Amino acid sequence: METHQLHPDTWVDLYADYLFNYAVTRVSDSEIAKDLVQDTFIAGLKSAKNFKGEATERTWLIAILKRKVIDHYRKTNSKKGKAEVRMSYSSQTDSEGDWLEERIADPNSNFENDAIENEELGLAIQNCISKLPKKQAQVFKMKTIEGMETEDICNALGINASNLWVMIHRARTGLMDCLNQNWF
Repeated sequence: METHQLHPDTWVDLYADYLFNYAVTRVSDSEIAKDLVQDTFIAGLKSAKNFKGEATERTWLIAILKRKVIDHYRKTNSKKGKAEVRMSYSSQTDSEGDWLEERIADPNSNFENDAIENEELGLAIQNCISKLPKKQAQVFKMKTIEGMETEDICNALGINASNLWVMIHRARTGLMDCLNQNWF
């Protein structure tokens, strides 16, 4: 597996626009999105020593930004104690389905209930995955949890990319329905 290195001096040039676009579609406010991107860069600098190189810089920064978005909604929705972020995605993007990743609590968060929330959500996700049709569950795990490339999954399962994306979409829809009923 290739090990990636951090290059914070290039973050603004390489990733600021991408992170801003990601954030603004989730919070619908350009000023808040700018603040979230800035907070992401600061958090990235502060936690650079924890970067293991198992993901690209952009992937790592997006993971931090996702937490910042959730934290933003937690602050604005503190009475509920957790973010229940309902996102609408364009059907033309591969990011459709990031709703699951954005609801998963961060094990490094400072919120006092996160350890319990992580455990409960993890169990709820596993329970919902077990209710999916076998092939949908398998494809979802390979793509979303294991992070396998589309081509590798298609080759391993003998399916085409269109079929894969249909199965992932159906799996995400099923998981969203299941989690909405059993978790949120």
